[in-house]
Amino acid sequence: MIKSMTGYGLGAAQNAQVKYTVELKSLNSKFLELNLRLPKTVADKELWLRSACTKQIERGKVNLTVNVEYVDPSAHAAQINEALLNTYYQQLKQLAANAAVEVADQDLFKQALAMPEVVKQEEESGNEEEGALLTEAFEKALNAFDTFRKDEGAVLQHDLETRIKSILALLTEVEAKETDRIPLIRERLSQYLDKAVGREQVDMNRFEQELIYYIDKLDITEEKVRLRSHCHYFIKALASEDGNGKKLGFISQEIGREINTLGSKANHAEIQQTVIRMKEELEKIKEQLLNVL
Repeated sequence: MIKSMTGYGLGAAQNAQVKYTVELKSLNSKFLELNLRLPKTVADKELWLRSACTKQIERGKVNLTVNVEYVDPSAHAAQINEALLNTYYQQLKQLAANAAVEVADQDLFKQALAMPEVVKQEEESGNEEEGALLTEAFEKALNAFDTFRKDEGAVLQHDLETRIKSILALLTEVEAKETDRIPLIRERLSQYLDKAVGREQVDMNRFEQELIYYIDKLDITEEKVRLRSHCHYFIKALASEDGNGKKLGFISQEIGREINTLGSKANHAEIQQTVIRMKEELEKIKEQLLNVL
């Protein structure tokens, strides 16, 4: 069974105070490209999240986003040190009076509010219970993500298997057209010699020897056997538990080599047309394999 590198998963977990939402998105890539967007409350979980993604996602350009929503946002609001604010304000007001500078009270208040330690944002940190919520949300997102990949992989598998079977069907057409290929080549060469030098000038024994050598070079039996074998191996790899895009890519390269050799040795117009159709199917297979995990 194969999986698609395209995936999407969403998971959420919450209690009476907070809700964690984890979103996973991925596109195809040769390697694992992981981009995490995390709030400060879970910054300490970054290494754990990266490790879990590396083990279970394997490949793809992946974006992981964690959102935190608190039921009472005011509980996490910044704190204002009123005593310190008042001290700064009075000092600024006295300095302005001593310098005989007219400054509006509103401006003095803004300046005092901007002074150090007046506004203090408490360090955000998640407790053990919130850590458990994050883990639950992440696992839900990962399960949904994996299911999405499997479903997409099933669609890809059906398409790839259909195209490989199409190549096998075209190979059967080649075999049907091949029966008259060698006699036609023999006849064509014989006619060429008759026109060029005359049959009476030809050493027929030597002609037969050269013809056997030439026809042997055009024999496509081995290519047909290997092509059929590669196609069956491709189908087997598709259905195996450890099927993966890289392995299938290597097999498709071997299929391509045999198809190319088949076309170059065919020396037969109809067979070469069939080979072109094989190449079209193979190109579509290679495009689909770019998205297989």
